[in-house]
Amino acid sequence: MRRSPLPDIVEDISAAARRAGLTCAVAESLTSGKLAAEVGRGEGAQEWFAGGIVAYQTRVKEQVLGLEPGTDPCSAACAEQLARGARSIMDADVAVSTTGVGGPDDQDGHPAGTVYLGWATGDRTGHRLLHFDGEPEEILDAAVRSALSLLDDVITGRVH
Repeated sequence: MRRSPLPDIVEDISAAARRAGLTCAVAESLTSGKLAAEVGRGEGAQEWFAGGIVAYQTRVKEQVLGLEPGTDPCSAACAEQLARGARSIMDADVAVSTTGVGGPDDQDGHPAGTVYLGWATGDRTGHRLLHFDGEPEEILDAAVRSALSLLDDVITGRVH
């Protein structure tokens, strides 16, 4: 049986965050807490993982994370705003976010499998647009793996 790659990347994130003295946070819509559950498994998470916010409904994204009203919830702007909001609320150095359409059907003109990941640091934000095929659970798993990879990239400075 092949071992899941998630524990390895989570340990990479843990080591990099501790080495750099950074705190991390996540904001999730699409992944409904799966990302925070994975990040929280990292060694010494209580030292470097500030926490996560799950905001599924648009009104909650607006009220809690500061999403600007009228922003498409499946967009680069939304992903970046969610990451900024989580970073600010949790006073973290780095935050990543997930939003998109998990399927099985298209939603609001966006195809199933459309995923936006956002990231924020003290002075910068950015996003990644991804497209995944498969059943909803496969799309969510792929989004979590990609968000973990993004978090690792942001912590280690590979995102510019």
